[in-house]
Amino acid sequence: MSAPSLASYIVKRPWLNRWMMPLAQWYTDAAGYRRLGLRADDLIPEESETVQTALKRLPPKEAYDRVFRIRRAFQCSVSHTLLPAAEQTKASEDVEYLSPIIREIEKEKQERVDLDALVVKR
Repeated sequence: MSAPSLASYIVKRPWLNRWMMPLAQWYTDAAGYRRLGLRADDLIPEESETVQTALKRLPPKEAYDRVFRIRRAFQCSVSHTLLPAAEQTKASEDVEYLSPIIREIEKEKQERVDLDALVVKR
């Protein structure tokens, strides 16, 4: 199941959004995953069954790109180097590609649980 998020609460309040956005951008830059060529969804742990199903549903090109980014980042980590600025992930390229699929799978599982718990009365 996904972690709880305050994002919708913050986005609904413009003053809070203006105050939090620079902090969020600073935190993302400080994390350093973009300097290794990764996207935020590349950092999602693969141990859960939901994420495994989502990875199977990825289009082949997106799955290949994900594996390439992870291997390249691992190689940079082993050699203690960062990618050149031209190859680092830019903020505009760091979009969700796996999270929407994970949310869809979680909704399907919840719907299945709700339908299994349904009681029909005559």
